[in-house]
Amino acid sequence: MHGEQMAEEYPVVGLDDDALTAVELLASRRLPGLIVTGKDGAPYAVLPASQVVKFLVPSYVQDDPALARVIEESLADQVADRLSGVTVRKLLPDEPTEVPVVNHDDTILEIAAIMARMRCPLVAVMRDRRILGAVTASRLLELATAQH
Repeated sequence: MHGEQMAEEYPVVGLDDDALTAVELLASRRLPGLIVTGKDGAPYAVLPASQVVKFLVPSYVQDDPALARVIEESLADQVADRLSGVTVRKLLPDEPTEVPVVNHDDTILEIAAIMARMRCPLVAVMRDRRILGAVTASRLLELATAQH
């Protein structure tokens, strides 16, 4: 089985898209992350849902999780406050990372190896510089276990 056969239609957001809209898409569809494209429409990064959670939780609470118990502000309030006027670009890690893309003819093992090496929950499947869709880790595992 190749990437083109495993790929599923998958939402894509741009670097300068509204962060709150992107987070609502993540939440409503229960996605592990989003493919982020640059101005040219090519994949720029994957925004894992865990990175969004990290952005939403203040660093002092990340450093000392016990503080979360004594702070009265709800996470729902923080989401709206922290994402107001923010773009998707701001949610991405400061250090640019390798873009998790695979070719349409990559095998299931090649795709799994890239996901494992990059610790990424999904990869964009490309053919002729065009995004065909994505393969998520859960989809890959589903296909791998169905072959037995």
